[in-house]
Amino acid sequence: MSEQTNPERQVNRKLLELLVCPVTKTTLEYDADKQELISRAAKLAYPIRNGIPIMLAEEARALED
Repeated sequence: MSEQTNPERQVNRKLLELLVCPVTKTTLEYDADKQELISRAAKLAYPIRNGIPIMLAEEARALED
């Protein structure tokens, strides 16, 4: 099921534009397939659960180089 047809996975695009990495304060990239917000500067991926970004460093997944 695509993101557009699954309301649970819809993320407010305006909200995403406002969010920054809580560690580095840099912009984030939205990965719709993995439902994550990526911080290249911090090398972290913040999960999005039920359409809600979880912006806690302890919940983030470390990115591989």
